[in-house]
Amino acid sequence: MSQPTAQPSEQSATAAAEPQAPPNPRRWWILLVLCLSLLVLVVDDTVLNLAIPSLMRELGATPSDVQWVIDAYVLVFGGLLLTSGSLSDRYGRRRVLVIGLAVFGAASLLSTLSQEPWQLVAGRAFMGLGAALVMPNTLSILITVFDERERRKAIAAWSAVAMVGVIAGPTLGGLLLRDYFWGAVFLINVPIAIVAIVAALTLMPESRGTVRGIDPLGVALSIVGMGSLVWTIINGPVHGWTANGVPIAAVLAVAALVAFVVWERRAPHPMLPLGLFRERAFRGACLSIVLLSFGAGALLLALTQYLQFVLGYDPLAAGLALLPYAVAAAVSNGIGAGLGRRVSNRTLIAVGLAIVAAGFAVIGTLDLGDGYGTLVTGLLIAGVGGGLAGPAAYTTLMGAVPQEHAGVGSALNDTVQQVGYALSIAVLGSVLAGVYRAAMPATVPEAARESIAGGVALGDPGLVRTAKEAFLEAMSVGAHVSVGFALASAVVALVLLRTARTGDA
Repeated sequence: MSQPTAQPSEQSATAAAEPQAPPNPRRWWILLVLCLSLLVLVVDDTVLNLAIPSLMRELGATPSDVQWVIDAYVLVFGGLLLTSGSLSDRYGRRRVLVIGLAVFGAASLLSTLSQEPWQLVAGRAFMGLGAALVMPNTLSILITVFDERERRKAIAAWSAVAMVGVIAGPTLGGLLLRDYFWGAVFLINVPIAIVAIVAALTLMPESRGTVRGIDPLGVALSIVGMGSLVWTIINGPVHGWTANGVPIAAVLAVAALVAFVVWERRAPHPMLPLGLFRERAFRGACLSIVLLSFGAGALLLALTQYLQFVLGYDPLAAGLALLPYAVAAAVSNGIGAGLGRRVSNRTLIAVGLAIVAAGFAVIGTLDLGDGYGTLVTGLLIAGVGGGLAGPAAYTTLMGAVPQEHAGVGSALNDTVQQVGYALSIAVLGSVLAGVYRAAMPATVPEAARESIAGGVALGDPGLVRTAKEAFLEAMSVGAHVSVGFALASAVVALVLLRTARTGDA
């Protein structure tokens, strides 16, 4: 991504002085393939939650089995992102993308054939491997195919697809589960993966970074460190921060990641060029993305519960109710792409994040007597802000990354987002649960104190109203916390990102 917010480096200045190669005539078709690959991953990441009741019924899965079905994907995906980005820079981004799509499609097919919970857990783990190979390359290939004049528009389209996918996942899942068995949510991935593979081999040029040696110790430390970190984050809130091996995983994560940083500073061929973090633009974009992800993750999860348990929507209607956010973000992405040639990324990020904060603030005012109108107002405002800030932040981050490291740079972008969302659900999710529990009378049944789902399931009108009021109190706290993180992200952008020539793409 380009970075009007950062001072041009020597490398970028040299590149600007050299004559540019003509743009790839197939670049927009390539973008379509990249967006299709991204869409199937994002949708799959959100659609599974709706299939959980069917899984438990048809496979005889226990709550523990279901947790492993979810965690297996996240653990492998989060643990291998950095490694995947490094491998793609060395061995070819198209090659790794195609291998990832093949693994993802095959794993999806095998998942639909599962007869036992453990088989589905294994299938989801392999899907996580495929996703880790695909995800970084959707952005790194984009960066190499589009020049600076058109890169911002391409990133805006890529970002819009990601946002739409997050919201469309539950909607698509609801449609599939209404008419088909649970495996349909995975089976749909197969034809999409096949089409993407054929298109990638037909349309995409191969690209790779400077040939370097392999860094096996760095790969091992990154996998252990990121895997342990993800395990800690997803298991701490569920089992407690002092139980079920969580402290051991936390210590292992810290030790492995510290060792990774120490080794990468000394390695002759490091998989992660730590010099990237000396760039203010890169640091600022990373912090802005992780803070925004942290602020938004748990709130969006709470909204799905609000729609179903407070407003009484079914899963399909709940998915459709969140679509205005995606639509507003997609439209705003396009507007931001146009503004980006006249306004610095620094300004777009800060203003966009301030608008996001305003949207979260509106959501924080929801009361039991409010209907969908207040919520959709907040979603539209937040969507506009996210659409302005997101592409500008991605552009800034990738603009600070030399093209030879585009794969690992894209992987870092994906990693900070995943860590932000995971931390949000772990930390803010615990805060939301604590506020809800504290707001419930001590005399109500334990199931009602544990979650709003438990309170609604008991069916007592007075208890249901109490549970809804407690949940709204908790969601209001979460929304105001999200406001704080969105504003903090805006401050980070203003402080760390320098304003350069507004004409930079």
